[in-house]
Amino acid sequence: MSSATTEIGGNAAVVGIGETAYLRGADASARQLINQAALEAIADAGLTKSDIDGILPPAGYSTAEEIAADLGIEGLRFSATVHMGGASPCASLRLAATAVSSGIASAVLVVFGWEGATTFRPNAERRSRRRLDTGAFADTARHFYAPYGLRAPAQIYALYLNRYVREYGIEPTDAGRVALACRENAQRNERAFMRGRELSMDEYLTAPLIAEPLRKFDCSLETDCANAVVVTTVERARDLVHRPVVYLGGAEGHPFPGDDVANRHDMLKLGIHKASAEAFAMAGVSNWDMDVLEVYDCFTYVVLLQLEALGFAERGGGGEFVRSGAIEHGGRYPLNTHGGLLSQGHCWGMNHIVEAVRQLRHEAGEAQVAGAELALVTGYGDLGDGSVAIFGRDR
Repeated sequence: MSSATTEIGGNAAVVGIGETAYLRGADASARQLINQAALEAIADAGLTKSDIDGILPPAGYSTAEEIAADLGIEGLRFSATVHMGGASPCASLRLAATAVSSGIASAVLVVFGWEGATTFRPNAERRSRRRLDTGAFADTARHFYAPYGLRAPAQIYALYLNRYVREYGIEPTDAGRVALACRENAQRNERAFMRGRELSMDEYLTAPLIAEPLRKFDCSLETDCANAVVVTTVERARDLVHRPVVYLGGAEGHPFPGDDVANRHDMLKLGIHKASAEAFAMAGVSNWDMDVLEVYDCFTYVVLLQLEALGFAERGGGGEFVRSGAIEHGGRYPLNTHGGLLSQGHCWGMNHIVEAVRQLRHEAGEAQVAGAELALVTGYGDLGDGSVAIFGRDR
């Protein structure tokens, strides 16, 4: 790791957060939701639109120039878009931290949002085509997966999740513990889509299979929503309204080949295996130091794989780790304290970052982890791309 890379950690902070409701059938467009979350994050930071000079938008829904025009941001001098699917938010945070640490920008808005339910749900064929036409694996999926019936993400993920289950004897109840932990946490979050809808293990086990081994409640929600954060230097952050949440370290990693799961030397070797060691080294902490885990939960079994990649269990030991109760509310490593993608809503995992900030500000209400000082967030996209962000409460 270069000295330039190590200088990023500890020099940037998240100072503002914004979050819309998580809905199915929002009246607003994705662009409007993005603007709403952006304005809320800027106001939460105690800044004005004129203070923002960097914007990192999501792929495919709004450009930096469009956001700047919509919000009236005239001083834009830094922009970029990260194309890593659900790994994009954490990777974008590292880019934002780099920009403010190096002086390229002074305050960077990072925003993600989409019509994850409204656009996709009414027409399954349209939804499948759109998903196959996006992402790093688009051509491979279109020409080599789709003709054999692999059209939906759950079907393609099942290629290596079945390998994981069969090779290591992962039980359905192990994945079920992840689903139940997220659903229980959603009951403490007023914004969670699944608040008021509890889940039992019996309900989980008797739910229909979507693509073996994935059952209905193993799959993340489809919601219309947007989230945003504002990043600036730690020095400047200490003069603003909230206690800074410091970006201590982060990294990204990519499996090879990125566009073809079936031809990887090791299907279960994820980008997070590479990213986690670099992120912990940059932050100067270990996985065991964490107080809160916000782990990208597109599917429950992917959470188990990531817990192993992060070093909380040996390969194949993710099930044993969750059986210990460590990830539950009141456990040593509470997981997805807002309900996660499985039970709060799906905003590319940006909602994991927003929740981590709330936890470290000690503003998470019923979901608050007592005395939380360190939080870990992961991102996961395009069938293995991984990103990690580690945050600390400024003292």
